[in-house]
Formats: sequence, C-alpha cells, structure tokens
Amino acid sequence: MYLSKEKKAEIFQKHGEVETNTGSAEGQVALFTYRIAHLTEHLKKNRKDFSTQLSLQKLVGKRRGILAYLFKKDIERYRAIIKNLGLRDIIKAVGSRDSK
Repeated sequence: MYLSKEKKAEIFQKHGEVETNTGSAEGQVALFTYRIAHLTEHLKKNRKDFSTQLSLQKLVGKRRGILAYLFKKDIERYRAIIKNLGLRDIIKAVGSRDSK
C-alpha cells in the first residue's frame, strides 16, 4: 500500500502542525499533492487506465478548491503552502482573468 498510516501521520505532522489535525487546509493540500504525484506516476506506466485518470482529475479539482479557499481566507497561509510544496500559483492566474 502506497499510503500507510505512518506516511499520513508524517504528512500531517509536517504540514498540519499536529498529526491529529487532519482537517487543516494545509494538511489536506499536502496529502492530495502526495496522492496526485503517486497517481501521475501510475498513469505514466498505464496510459489506458481511465478510472485512475478520472480519480486524478477529481483530486486535482479538490486540491484546487482548497487552495482557492485558502487564497480567499488567508493569503499568507496560501503562499506558504504553495512555496513549501513547490506548486504553481494557479489561483492567482485565474483571479486576474476574472477581474477583466
């Protein structure tokens, strides 16, 4: 199993401050990022696995929604998690397009 209890606890310890705080936005984004990376590697080997492709698209959408929430509520937390995980600043690009 690629995502054990220990690995989840490690992710939440690092990004959610406490391993029992599994509902924090930062912890959720970090967990989704880990799962997205795993599914992306799987799809590189198994190009015709369409159910996994759908799952990956749903995860990306969930992560984007949580990042949009963070962007609206606390821009500093958003910037910190983007920098920490090495993600692109996708919410800002969309926000500037909507303002036109």
